[in-house]
Amino acid sequence: MKTTAVILAAGEGRRMSSNLPKVLHPILGRPMAQYVLDAVSSISGEKPVLVVGHKASEVKHTLQESAHYVHQAEQLGTGHAVQQAERLLKGNTDLILATYADMPLVRPETLKSLVEIQQNHQGPFTMLTVKMDEPRGFGRIIRNAEGNVQAIVEEAHASPEQLAVKELNAGVYCFSANWLWETIQKIELSPKGEYYLTDLVEIAVSEGLSVQTFSTDEPSELIGVNTRIHLAEVTRILQERINQAWMLSGITIADPLTTYIEPGVTIAPDTIILPNTHLQGDTQIGVECVLGPNTIVRDSQIGNHCEIEASVVENAILEDHVDIGPFGHLRKGAHLAEGVHMGNFGEVKESYLGPGTKMGHISYIGNAIIGEEVNIGAGTITCNYDGSQKHQTRIGNKVFLGSDTMLVAPVTLGDGSRTGAGAVVTKDVATKAVVVGVPAGPIRGSEKVEDV
Repeated sequence: MKTTAVILAAGEGRRMSSNLPKVLHPILGRPMAQYVLDAVSSISGEKPVLVVGHKASEVKHTLQESAHYVHQAEQLGTGHAVQQAERLLKGNTDLILATYADMPLVRPETLKSLVEIQQNHQGPFTMLTVKMDEPRGFGRIIRNAEGNVQAIVEEAHASPEQLAVKELNAGVYCFSANWLWETIQKIELSPKGEYYLTDLVEIAVSEGLSVQTFSTDEPSELIGVNTRIHLAEVTRILQERINQAWMLSGITIADPLTTYIEPGVTIAPDTIILPNTHLQGDTQIGVECVLGPNTIVRDSQIGNHCEIEASVVENAILEDHVDIGPFGHLRKGAHLAEGVHMGNFGEVKESYLGPGTKMGHISYIGNAIIGEEVNIGAGTITCNYDGSQKHQTRIGNKVFLGSDTMLVAPVTLGDGSRTGAGAVVTKDVATKAVVVGVPAGPIRGSEKVEDV
C-alpha cells in the first residue's frame, strides 16, 4: 500500500527562546527536522509532506528538496495542520503517516511496525503509544473493559483515575487516507480554538470502528523538543545511539560521554577514538587510526594508520600513515601524502605535502606544492598573500628549509636545495643550491652544493 508521511512543523516553538525555527535547531550537525524526514523516508518511497508555518521560507531554504511543502497560515491545532495536506494528497496515497518534526528520536523500525499494523487492520487508523511512569504531558489512552481504545484524554482534562493510566499517546498515527479526509472535517473546535487529531479516536469509536495501537518499548524515542533542555537531552541520546553502534561494529571509544560523531561519518574497524573528539560532516576514517584526545575532524578523508592528537582537521585529505599534532591545524584544501609528519603548532591550507615530508613545529604552509622527503624547519612560513592576491610556492624533492625560512611567493625551490636559518627567499632557487640571508642569495657565491 502506498504510504505518505505528513510531518507537522508549523509551530513557533516559543519556549526555545530563539530566532531560529525550532525544527531547524541542529542536533549533531543536522537540523532537528532532518532526522524525522530521514526516518519516514526510509520506510516509504514517497517524498514526505512537511506542514510549515512559522518562518516557512527559512525552513524550506534549509531543508530544500527533502519534502513537499504545504503552508499552515494559522496554527489552529494538529487536526487543522494535517488537513493542509489534503489538497496535495487526496486520491494519491493509501495511508497517511502523521508525525512531528520536533520528535527526532523516533526510529524507522518503530514507524515501520506502525504502518505494517495499519496495512493489516480493517479499522481507520493505528496509533503509537508508550507505557511509562513519567507522562511528560502526553494524553492518556482510555480503554474499555475489553481492552479496546475508547478515547484520548489530555492531561489537563484528566480525572485522578485517568491520570493514573500509564499508557500514553505519542502523537504518531497511521491513517487510512480515504477515511481521514472524509472524517477530519468532523473534528469540532476545542474551547482553546483549535482542532485536535486526538478527537478522531472518539469519532471512530462512535462509528463503531476499531482503533489499533502499537506500543514502543523505547520511551526515549518519543521525547519531543520544546526547550533547550529537551534539545540537550535528545542530543545526548542520539550521541549514545551512534557511539554504541560504532563500538558494536569494532571501533574503540574510550569515553563515549565526550565523543561526538555525526551521522554522516564513516569509520573503518580497529580505529581508536580518545576523549573529547568530534567527528563531523562528511568524514571518512580509515582502519587502525588513533584520533584524539581533543581533536576535531570535519568534512575530511583520513587514510589508514593515521594519528591525530589535539588538532583540528577540516576539508582536508590525509593519506596512510600520517601523524599530526599536538595542536596542528589542517584547513581547506590541505592534502598530506603517505607518511607525512606534522608536529605541534603547524598549519596547512590549500597545499600538498609529498610522501615522507616532515613539518616538525611552528610553521605555516599555504598555497604550496611540496615534494617528497622535504624537511620544513621550525618557523617556516610561505608568504603567499600580497594584500590582494594569493601566490603559489613550489618546493621540489628532498629540500631542506632552515628554521625561520620565509618563502615569499611566487617562488620555486629546486630538488635538493637548502635554505639557511632566517632566510627570506624572494627569488627561485636552483636545484641543489644553498641560499642564506635577507634577501636570500647563494652562499659564498656558490649556486650549488654537492650531496654530503
